[in-house]
Amino acid sequence: MSISYSPCFQPLKVFPKNSHIHSKIGNSTLKRCTLIACMKNPREDCSIEAKVDFLLDRVKWDDKGLAVAIAQNVDTGAVLMQGFANREALSTTISSRKATFYSRSRSSLWTKGETSNNFINVFDVFLDCDRDSIIYLGKPDGPTCHTGSETCYYTPVDELLKDPEVEKNELALTTLYALESTINQRKAETSSSSNGKPSWTKRLLLDDKLLCSKIREEADELCRTLEQNEDNGRTASEMADVLYHAMVLLSLRGVKLEEVMQVLRQRFSKSGIEEKNSRKS
Repeated sequence: MSISYSPCFQPLKVFPKNSHIHSKIGNSTLKRCTLIACMKNPREDCSIEAKVDFLLDRVKWDDKGLAVAIAQNVDTGAVLMQGFANREALSTTISSRKATFYSRSRSSLWTKGETSNNFINVFDVFLDCDRDSIIYLGKPDGPTCHTGSETCYYTPVDELLKDPEVEKNELALTTLYALESTINQRKAETSSSSNGKPSWTKRLLLDDKLLCSKIREEADELCRTLEQNEDNGRTASEMADVLYHAMVLLSLRGVKLEEVMQVLRQRFSKSGIEEKNSRKS
């Protein structure tokens, strides 16, 4: 379940769980069963507060009134951190669009970034199938972990099992971002002299003409899989080649893959014609 946002959201009042909500028209009481129809038909004159209060009642809070709340990077998919949220924390997140949690140690709300300014700007909120855990899908302003790490997840269990005394700092990365990290490592190695034959990635990084010719070549081969009706496995393989070589170019230019994902996300609300016209200005 996804919770959509309205740009006119104001800080919300969280109503007690068993309270009734009074309609602005007349003295009749608008009960929660009426809110179901209200949510299905947003054109009806129903308050944002009522809708959010109804939503909060549908979350399966534990016996302490909490649910697990996970923050995830909207562009990279990286899991940034995990905390807990209560009704007020979730309501505050929806209205402020800043990831807000409930501190069990301090027994109070806290917004990520309130002391460090590394806020997590929330674009969407999701509930899981059982509605007992929450995802804040957002964009961090800076490192999420108090250690200064990009995320709070940088300790691989396999490495700990090999040597419990050595704690390795290695961010949990999905496939494309693991590839980006490897390419960046190769780029860092190009400045140091090494014996033996350089890797293909290093060769590409050191030869602009070779890199550009390979990108054009792989793009052409990808198009041929469509023109010649080749099988899907071939198309996937050629696309992988295009991605890899393009990512080498990104590394060479100092552009992060996350920046590309952000550009794509920002285009979601634009038509292709509008987007192209905006480039001319």
